[in-house]
Amino acid sequence: QVHLVESGGGLVQAVGSLRLSCAASGGSFDSYNIGWYRRVPGKEREFVATIRWISGSVGDSTSVKGRFTVSRDIAKNTVYLPMNNLEPDDTAIYYCTWPTPSNYYWGQGIQVTVSS
Repeated sequence: QVHLVESGGGLVQAVGSLRLSCAASGGSFDSYNIGWYRRVPGKEREFVATIRWISGSVGDSTSVKGRFTVSRDIAKNTVYLPMNNLEPDDTAIYYCTWPTPSNYYWGQGIQVTVSS
C-alpha cells in the first residue's frame, strides 16, 4: 500500500521560505503527475503546483507563480515544493497527491503558517 508522506511545514514569518517534501512509502513514483494542493478551513481546496514524474515538466497556479517551484529527485523518490517570499495568504494545510489509474493517493497534509 502506497502512502504519501509530507514534511517540511511549520511556522515562518512573511517573506520567509520553507521547503515541503513528499515521499512515497510502500511504492515508487514511476509515472503520472504528482501535485500539491492546499486547503484553508472553510474555503475550497486550491491547486498549487504539479510535476510530471517522467519528463519533469511543471505547472503551477498564478497565486504562487514565481514564488513556488515544484521539483523532483528521482533517485530519492521525492517531490519538493520550495516556497519563497511566503505571504500570510499562503497559510494552509498542504497536501501531496498522486492520481493513478488504480488509486488517487493523498498525503495526510502538513500545516504551513505564515505570520505577518
